[in-house]
Amino acid sequence: MACVYIPVQNSEEEVRVALDQLPRDASDILDILKAEQAPLDLWLIIAREYFKQGKVEQFRQILEEGSSPEIDEYYADVRYERIAILNALGAYYSYLGKIETRQREKEEHFILATQYYNKASRIDMHEPSTWVGKGQLLLAKGEVEQAFSAFKIVLEGDRDNVPALLGQACVEFNRGRYADSLELYKRALQVYPNCPGAVRLGIGLCRYKLGQFQKARQAFQRVLELDLENVEALVALAIMDLQANDAAGIQKGMDKMRRAFEIYPYCAMALNYLANHFFFTGQHFLVEQLTETALAVTNHGPTKSHSFYNLARSYHSKGDFEKAGFYYMASIKEINKPQEFVFPYYGLGQVKLKSGDFRTALSNFEKVLEVYPDNCETLKALGHIYVQLGQVDKAQEFMRKATKIDPRDAQAFLDLAELLISSDTGAALDAFKTARNLLEKGGQAVPVEVLNNIGVLHFEREELELALESFSKALGDGVWLALTGNKPKPYVIEASASILDYKDMQVFHRLEEDGLAVELPWNKVTVVFNLARLHEQLHNTGIANILYRLILFKYPDYIDAYLRLAAIAKARNNLQLSIELVNEALKVNDKCPNALSMLGDLELKNDDWVKAKETLRSASDATDGKDSYAILSLGNWNYFAAIRNEKRNPKLEATHLEKAKELYTR
Repeated sequence: MACVYIPVQNSEEEVRVALDQLPRDASDILDILKAEQAPLDLWLIIAREYFKQGKVEQFRQILEEGSSPEIDEYYADVRYERIAILNALGAYYSYLGKIETRQREKEEHFILATQYYNKASRIDMHEPSTWVGKGQLLLAKGEVEQAFSAFKIVLEGDRDNVPALLGQACVEFNRGRYADSLELYKRALQVYPNCPGAVRLGIGLCRYKLGQFQKARQAFQRVLELDLENVEALVALAIMDLQANDAAGIQKGMDKMRRAFEIYPYCAMALNYLANHFFFTGQHFLVEQLTETALAVTNHGPTKSHSFYNLARSYHSKGDFEKAGFYYMASIKEINKPQEFVFPYYGLGQVKLKSGDFRTALSNFEKVLEVYPDNCETLKALGHIYVQLGQVDKAQEFMRKATKIDPRDAQAFLDLAELLISSDTGAALDAFKTARNLLEKGGQAVPVEVLNNIGVLHFEREELELALESFSKALGDGVWLALTGNKPKPYVIEASASILDYKDMQVFHRLEEDGLAVELPWNKVTVVFNLARLHEQLHNTGIANILYRLILFKYPDYIDAYLRLAAIAKARNNLQLSIELVNEALKVNDKCPNALSMLGDLELKNDDWVKAKETLRSASDATDGKDSYAILSLGNWNYFAAIRNEKRNPKLEATHLEKAKELYTR
């Protein structure tokens, strides 16, 4: 049992104090120390023992009493112990300031620490331990260069001063000079081989930063051999295990993180990594609880940035984009540049893209690209943004770069193809085909939309057989095979031959009676329409007719099917039936510009000029005068009105020609 003995004044007796049985009320021991005018080194021993036992208030009480003016006056000739007491208080308040997260309280602690160190310097301005303490205080405040000067003063007087060597090692580490920091840590160990395990932690961190991962691991393991409960070493080893990126490594890493958390539940880095783990298991309540704790216990910018990022993506995955954006911004504010931690920029870019704030999204994704210039997801995101901003050439540039960097990214080729459709159908077709081949090679189903687009591009290039092949592949099995196959049922042939009975849907009911499911999934309607359009082009109008009617059987409001049937009737010179079909389309939408334009053309052919003019004007008005076909039709009306064979009126003729010219120009 460790004891100290306080000499009794004017006597040979001593008061025995058992250090493991110190009184809860420090006033009791203080009364003895002051009454017997005990040596100050005993004050220090007892204060340190209180601190070891976690009785911080008693520790502070004894040291503050030991540095009071009354004690200073009585022990005026005792220099070293008075300095030691003041430096201990300085170190205590430096530590409080370092761990405090509230700015006002942090500054108050640092002010007190500074006052104690300055008071120690007034006793002896050359005392090395005071300069070491000042250096530690400056490091805690983030004033790295001033800390360097403080440690340098000590080392100029004693190049083997271990605390100064360790302080200087910290300075070099903070400067990013990891090789210099490592040398200082090693020198400290050579001077004093019995340094605490934490010194080897510094060596491990330097090795890690220098890419010497195996030696870093050995250093961290050595720390744990010396101190089984060293949380920092456990976390460092856990991170290295997690970076192995295999199941066994991840399991080992998470086990170490949990152990670190059990030893000390307020290690912000362990809390962040555990939150990261629970994010991927979908336990968002734990993510938010752990990160909020981490934010409450740390003031370290990069660590807080990770905490805010964990919170942001938790809200992001739950669809709360407002909170996600707020926390992504908070994460970014804790770092100086994207190179330090780029993920929140990517997350914020996604949130801003979702909200339609394309300029801010662009700015954030560009910052990601500064760090990862070859990241395909970022390139694709930028491509989409430039499309929204109307800069199609720029969008194509980014999409092309994405396909070159990763020629196996099917989505990049699909995005590029969509961009090229309006400007370069050949290149668009090649991109769609590449995407299709990549998907097939990867064992993935090719979306119906992709096969449909390939078919449409072949159709536009008049490669009709290839278009037919692509449409057929997009549709697969279904009722359309019974309608377009080599051996259709007689009633199908009969129904397809006549367009007059377009309202007669008996053919489809008979197919159902024959046991065939007459189904048309919504995502295949456009493909069936395009297939019918292709058969029109191949002059298989009977097949086209029955396919358009299939669409109307399942989707009676599909306007374009009515209009194509009207076009077939018009081609057969059945103007009345064609007009009837267009009117069916207008029952669905009486402001459909295509239907109105077609009706106007039919009325012109039917020599109903007044009606045609009103209809064509309605077609133009339906698009606020922005439909070029409707404007062109009105121009034609005026042109033909000017050159009709009836008795001409030169004044009216000139008026119509002038109006036609104006409309053609528009």
